[in-house]
Amino acid sequence: MNRTPAARLRAALASAVTAGLALLTVAAPAHAAGGAPTTPTDLYNDYQACSTDQARPHYGTGRAGITVEGIPGHTDPGVQWVTAQYRAWPLSDPSQVVTAERPYSFTGNEAVATLGGYGNPLRDGETYAWQARTLDPGSGAASDWTAPCYVTTDDTFPNAEPTVSSPNYPTGQANQGGAPITLNFGANGVSDLAGYAFTWSGSFPIAGGATIGEHGIPVYHDPFETSPNYFVRASSLGGPATVSVIPPVNSGFLMLRVAGLDRSLNMGPATTYYISVKPDAPTVTQVSNSPQYGKPATFKLTPDPGVQAVSPVVSYTVHHFGQTRTESTVPASAAGIAELKVTLDSPYGESLLVTSTSANGWVSQQQWWRTDGDAAAPTVSSDVYPEDAAGGGVGVPGTFTFTPKVKGAVSYTYSVNWGAETTVPAGGRGEAQISWTPTESGWYALEVHGTTKDGLQTPPAYYYFTVN
Repeated sequence: MNRTPAARLRAALASAVTAGLALLTVAAPAHAAGGAPTTPTDLYNDYQACSTDQARPHYGTGRAGITVEGIPGHTDPGVQWVTAQYRAWPLSDPSQVVTAERPYSFTGNEAVATLGGYGNPLRDGETYAWQARTLDPGSGAASDWTAPCYVTTDDTFPNAEPTVSSPNYPTGQANQGGAPITLNFGANGVSDLAGYAFTWSGSFPIAGGATIGEHGIPVYHDPFETSPNYFVRASSLGGPATVSVIPPVNSGFLMLRVAGLDRSLNMGPATTYYISVKPDAPTVTQVSNSPQYGKPATFKLTPDPGVQAVSPVVSYTVHHFGQTRTESTVPASAAGIAELKVTLDSPYGESLLVTSTSANGWVSQQQWWRTDGDAAAPTVSSDVYPEDAAGGGVGVPGTFTFTPKVKGAVSYTYSVNWGAETTVPAGGRGEAQISWTPTESGWYALEVHGTTKDGLQTPPAYYYFTVN
């Protein structure tokens, strides 16, 4: 916790600002009975600890004003509410004083106010000194002013796109994936660039912000320290930066956007860097018999050779899209190979989506394995009424044979032209036959699904034919 000691305004500045401070000047009586207000501590501007070194000011934007805060106090524990007062002036013209106050501030907690702002913006490119003090509104007594803090305003955005290059993933060619991507950023002549923002998603995250802790004390989130996947500090002001990153999603065609940030976190124009990655998805091979609905199937997962050569694959992430969606991680052998057993539980088709993860964190492109509902639907055939053709006639009976594609079929349920359903038992081999006689000529549709001994219902088969 940073605390700023109480101190009187330096004599050299006192005479220069006296005229502009009339609004905040209070004739403080001698120590009144019941105690006196104390000089604020824990001074922050824009949620960062203030700088008392004029040569190293905090940088912030002045267009919306500067958010300032400090913890006011009082020697009388019975006094809970005071007024926190703030004043600021440009060092180039100390007579131009800007004031703000926060009445009904709770002693012992940060009191926030804004110096300047919309309608009264602070000057761009100026260094301001600011101070705080505590006022007891009951007695009119005021504490000493704090030692000055220093802020330089910067509302001028970087005016050039940064440069981007990569020694191991150059743009304009297909690159073997598997290694982290090294990226070199350059300021492109912007002398006050403090760092760079980069994103794979197209939109940049917000830089900065704070978490408010005990007594309202902010904990600033320096983007260059807390978000290394999106921000990197320049090696020096206006200098380059280098990062080594793994893209969150490897689609094979990567688009990186990069923009420069000055010391006030003003963001300049963005540039786009394109990376092409050769196909590097793993191979998914079914090694068991034809997938049976409701039964486990075995798959072999094999890494892309190029990825495996760069850094061994240690696991696979498998998304199974069946009756429900599940995600699992399958460990790989030293050779990067894994075996996966999945119960195929959807009668309407299902799929696996597989990616590999290497020891260095590289995630491969996606590999799909799919089966559709036709794989479990029964087969329909007829000796008199062939599929998608004309046959038979009015009053001519026809035999329709239902043949299973899954094991354990015990019955079939069918309907003609989506009329009433009829269920018939299956024979010893899971087959069934029905005899049907049309009463009218024309186009017909036969719909049939099977039921297994486990109670599982297959997807329907549709058989279309025409009666002469």
